[in-house]
Amino acid sequence: MDRLIELLPDFWAATGETLYIVGLAMLFGGLAGLLLGLGLYVTRRGSILDNRWVFGTLNFVVNTFRPIPFIIFIAAVQPLARVVVGTGIGNNALTFGLALAATFAISRIVEQNLLTVQPGVIEAARSVGAGPLRIITTILLPEALGPLILGYTFIFVAVTDMSAVAGLIGGGGLGNFAIQYGYRLFNPAVTWAAVILIIVLIQVVQLVGNRLARAVMRR
Repeated sequence: MDRLIELLPDFWAATGETLYIVGLAMLFGGLAGLLLGLGLYVTRRGSILDNRWVFGTLNFVVNTFRPIPFIIFIAAVQPLARVVVGTGIGNNALTFGLALAATFAISRIVEQNLLTVQPGVIEAARSVGAGPLRIITTILLPEALGPLILGYTFIFVAVTDMSAVAGLIGGGGLGNFAIQYGYRLFNPAVTWAAVILIIVLIQVVQLVGNRLARAVMRR
């Protein structure tokens, strides 16, 4: 316990790094995943922008990269990270890799939740002359908003989990803190302090996500 007290400045710094990494990964991955998921939905057969070639390409890309274990994925995208963020190691490289992995995972969640929207509602909008953009912004996204919130909440938990591998590429965060100062130095108090804080963070986000989704779906 004394060792944990000594490490409190590092502990809070690691907490800030985790929030920074996960927050940015969710921001960029969330936006990119939403666009990719919309692309998958609107170009599939019978949808509002039916295009089998575009759908086939997007579907192939998502199916190729989504199943790759993150520990392998983060190593594989290091060359691309160097081009985009200027480095293949550290928190920025990890954030880039997390955002990219989240993009492919979120795209499927977006596509699946959009498929729950009743086709009759979309057909009614098309019959009165509503264009694709109007259908997406006024019907598709509002109708699927509750499930989408739950989906993004799930991905937040997964991204937080994946951020624990930061130490493998020289990054920080609570996962790296627990391994470096707790596990490797045989100090369970340090390890469990990081674990408990991660659990609390995830519980708070899950609670907020559930309540937001419930409020949206009651309307």
